[in-house]
Amino acid sequence: MFDYIEGVVAGRAPARLVLDVGGVGYDLVVPLSSRFPASGRTRAFAHLAVREDAHTLYGFDDRETRDLFRLLLTVKGVGPAVALALLSGLPRVPLIEAVAAGDAATLTRIRGIGNRTAQQILLDLKDKAAEIRGAAHAPGTVGAAGPGPAKDPAIEDAVAALVSIGYADKEARASVERASKKVDRHDLEKLVRTALTG
Repeated sequence: MFDYIEGVVAGRAPARLVLDVGGVGYDLVVPLSSRFPASGRTRAFAHLAVREDAHTLYGFDDRETRDLFRLLLTVKGVGPAVALALLSGLPRVPLIEAVAAGDAATLTRIRGIGNRTAQQILLDLKDKAAEIRGAAHAPGTVGAAGPGPAKDPAIEDAVAALVSIGYADKEARASVERASKKVDRHDLEKLVRTALTG
């Protein structure tokens, strides 16, 4: 239904993007690794997930990441939340390389991805290895100029990011606190990624 949505950034959080398109605000769920700007005009490549109780728009800063998200949805047992967790825990190219190499260990380092899910991903996508490897080297059409400035306090932003993708507040806070002892707490992307991968 949607290929992309282009508009002015009306709201930005680690896992959400609101685009104002002619006075209509589109609320998109985005991976934590997204590089959308905090303001100005941008383009999000979109995927609409329809359920009986909700219509959810997902946004990606390049077409290749959106297509990888859709490819992950073809895996048995992988829904939008799991696919989003994968793309939040690993950028597109490292994720593709892990799948193409049959590297289950890298996948299971992402919080919420167990060995069974990782093996299912490798099983279902093994016949698409050539397609996946090709996508790893695609240039991409970036919808953002670069990461927006980290919000302060960084810990609270990182906790909010994990809660927005399904973590309980207590679990998210514990994961972020652990991660903050390993990496610079003011680097939000690294802080969140470390919290996701343990």
